[in-house]
Amino acid sequence: MALPQVSEAREKSDEQIAERILEVKKELFQLRFEKGTRRLETPHQFKHLKHELAQLMTVERERQLKAAASAE
Repeated sequence: MALPQVSEAREKSDEQIAERILEVKKELFQLRFEKGTRRLETPHQFKHLKHELAQLMTVERERQLKAAASAE
């Protein structure tokens, strides 16, 4: 599975980004839980989800800064 591209995140709406951020955080929590109980079968998912979360949060912050700049 390839890492997600930032262009995919930029195509989403603000609401979709916020929803996906929550979903990714829940998935990371679930993976940490599985790791703690030694039932984790896909350790590579940590890297993919953290990467996607960083991209989504970056796009969200870019949009916040752009909105603040246009409001001034």
